[in-house]
Amino acid sequence: MSSLLVDNVGELVTNVPAVGGDGPLGIRRGVALLVEAGRVVWIGPGRYAPAADRRIDAEGGAVLPGFVDSHAHLVFAGDRATEFAARMAGEPYTGGGIRTTVGATRAADDDVLRGTVRRLREEAMRQGTTTMEIKSGYGLTVADEARSLRIAAEVTTETTFLGAHVVPAEYASRPDDYVGLVCGPMLTAAAPYARWVDVFCERGAFDADHARAILTVGQAAGLGLRLHANQLGPGPGVRLGVELGAASVDHCTHLSDADVDALAGSASAGTSAADGSTPAAGSTTTVATLLPGAEFSTRSPYPDARRLLDAGVVVALATDCNPGSSYTSSMPFCVALAVREMRMTPAEAVWAATAGGARALRRTDVGVLRPGARADLMILDAPSHLHLAYRPGVPLVRQVLHNGVPQCRL
Repeated sequence: MSSLLVDNVGELVTNVPAVGGDGPLGIRRGVALLVEAGRVVWIGPGRYAPAADRRIDAEGGAVLPGFVDSHAHLVFAGDRATEFAARMAGEPYTGGGIRTTVGATRAADDDVLRGTVRRLREEAMRQGTTTMEIKSGYGLTVADEARSLRIAAEVTTETTFLGAHVVPAEYASRPDDYVGLVCGPMLTAAAPYARWVDVFCERGAFDADHARAILTVGQAAGLGLRLHANQLGPGPGVRLGVELGAASVDHCTHLSDADVDALAGSASAGTSAADGSTPAAGSTTTVATLLPGAEFSTRSPYPDARRLLDAGVVVALATDCNPGSSYTSSMPFCVALAVREMRMTPAEAVWAATAGGARALRRTDVGVLRPGARADLMILDAPSHLHLAYRPGVPLVRQVLHNGVPQCRL
């Protein structure tokens, strides 16, 4: 069995604070990692590193778990650069541009969609993202939602059925009929390619009753639950997600005290691993996934991450990569935004972008670096994780390993 040693590590972020590491990130220094069969099998002082078939010299740089981007919309055609320019000139964001992308996506052939997905996935990988959730939601017909998920499943196991993104134009006067389509033939066609079901529970999209119906039917079909909630204004989405045991409610921009209490209550009630780094199987914690790229791109108020963290809510960061409201695949950019605009510390933002994303996907094998975890990691051209926020916009990810395989060297 081939082995790979990553040594000369200046700072190792493990996200496992109870196993010899410092602080909430479980930082260790002067260590090496041994990888076999796509897994971390040993971490220890560099001077005691075992022999290996191959070696990567980290050159004193920081090594972190790969980013876990738990919210992205990569299956689409066209772009909405003109819409972005209009927002920058003062037009408000309403979510209505989604239908523009729906038209372009329906008209595109599989190869066009596949090319976009692969381009963006590779772009994200170069920036350290080793796990990425991808949603459907720009087809909104039975056939187009199924093909969107089929194409997404070529590059990730974390696929989400978002037939309830908006009500398409042809059903504008019959939203109940569209919900019936989503709950029936569309779900049947999409479920074989999906792990999750999601709903955009927001004014102008789907109300709480529709969201509950779709999520309940999706759960009965064996899909896990996710929810877009409270992005454009206050609403019932967050508390509905917690009530139904959703893994994550995403956006969380406009929250009441009751919303925050519900999220904090789910965190305290959820089971967790002994080291506190990832949830155990069967966790009931609902993670608040924050998407600062959307606020940046729409000139909207940022979520108050400090309020959530101080209340004990589990927080994740993700890109919301999509052609309209957040056309970025860069998790480092989102980390920098979270620190500058949402009052997160650099350590909190890095944790949210790695272990937090893993919790939002209810994964225990990614977002951490410890024996048994997947060998998904990045090596920075910098001595510390602090540089991700300290040097925004600088391409600091020097090398990425995914399942123990080097992906790129920039």
